[in-house]
Amino acid sequence: MGKGNNSNLHKARVEKNDEFYTRLEDIEKELKYYRKHFEDKVVFCNCDDPYESNFFKFFALNFNYFKLKKLIATCYNGSPISGAEIPLWVDDTTGEKKKALKAVMIMNELYDANGDGAIDEDDVKLMLQKPGAVTELKGNGSFDSPECLELLKESDIVCTNPPFSLFRRFIEVMMEYNKKFLIIGNMNAVSYKDIFSYIKNNRLWLGIMRGDMSFTVPDSYEMRETRSWRDESGKNMRSIGNACWFTNLEHSKRNEEILIF
Repeated sequence: MGKGNNSNLHKARVEKNDEFYTRLEDIEKELKYYRKHFEDKVVFCNCDDPYESNFFKFFALNFNYFKLKKLIATCYNGSPISGAEIPLWVDDTTGEKKKALKAVMIMNELYDANGDGAIDEDDVKLMLQKPGAVTELKGNGSFDSPECLELLKESDIVCTNPPFSLFRRFIEVMMEYNKKFLIIGNMNAVSYKDIFSYIKNNRLWLGIMRGDMSFTVPDSYEMRETRSWRDESGKNMRSIGNACWFTNLEHSKRNEEILIF
């Protein structure tokens, strides 16, 4: 793809309301069917602020359970809600909070960081707050930037919620680099000529969970008359009635026999 086209894609990424943060429970509902695929694999969450992404949180907390080899997370330009869930680490010399802009987090193990005898979310938080754990990329952090493509090369499975406006480009990159993936998209994407071609040629199929799915969005997004609300904690929420998972990982329901009466 030419440089001009790529520039337009990034412009679309910035201008469109693409910041939809997946709930942890929706990730858990889908990922439980794929555990066997992840053993000794490098997982790349390439649209995920490690401070706020529930994809990163899920794999970090399940690092040992899924027997992962490595977990990598990168984000385009940092989450507008950075620090709301996991405190940003503080520079010991200046006392300044460091925001995870265009960040990369590489996790090779999950251990008992606070020494309390248990491995849980508190340990993940401590690992994130450790100086140097999260670093800033030199480029813009987009999933198709040179730095992120280098990380993609060493990855086995990509799992994320890519920007809806760049879904076609995201799939194109996955196919170009021959990567396994499990991602969220809009069901309407199956009608795109290129996406349908991948489905037809058995290179892409739907996951298990599909239909109505709720997402957290930045407070700057205006409330809508429908499918828009504040949850009990005050977070800005929206739902999409035709959200679904797209993957090229085999799962139990993919080959179920259809009973015809």
